[in-house]
Amino acid sequence: MTHSLLPRLQRERLLRTSTLVLATGAIAVVALAGCASDAAPGTGSSASSTPGSTTDATPTPDATATPTPTAAGTPVALTCDQVLTLDDIYAFNPNFGSAPDFEPTLAEGETAAEFQGLNCGLLNQSSGEIIEVSVAQPNEVLLAQLKNDALSSGKIVPTYGTPPAVEGYFSAADGTGVAQAFTPTYWVTVGSPEFFEPGDAEALISAAIANLQ
Repeated sequence: MTHSLLPRLQRERLLRTSTLVLATGAIAVVALAGCASDAAPGTGSSASSTPGSTTDATPTPDATATPTPTAAGTPVALTCDQVLTLDDIYAFNPNFGSAPDFEPTLAEGETAAEFQGLNCGLLNQSSGEIIEVSVAQPNEVLLAQLKNDALSSGKIVPTYGTPPAVEGYFSAADGTGVAQAFTPTYWVTVGSPEFFEPGDAEALISAAIANLQ
């Protein structure tokens, strides 16, 4: 009786052991599959940090600033004899001639020199008085400034040329009269203690404007 039960018990134990091994193997396969799924490349958070995938915008260079126009003058390529000829001076007053080693003393002449203009002097042989003549070629910015100064310090004179091609002004201060005329290209000034009113400088400034045109 005992010997008849032994084979059956052995078969039952063998069956339970096989079943346990199969169940354990199935669990291990499922676990491995889960690990493989978690470790799949490209599905984790590290996939978003692919080199070269930055979205930073390229900085835009600043726009080039437009330079502000400034006052300037073009060099005057003329001589004193071209601005006022000997005939012009003689017609004005035969007693005048060129002033040697002339340097401007009036503000208008100094401004003309600053902006590459021309300065000339006429000497009265009897009295020693000097007529200062200047010619400059201003740009639009300087031209506007000079016209504003001429208007604020003097009065309009329409007889120095034909308006609006020529704008004339006259002022008197500290015993010196100064006539100014503006053309589209030039600024002409004539100043002297001998000028008391606009008409005193008219012949010279009108002659200079005619020679510059």
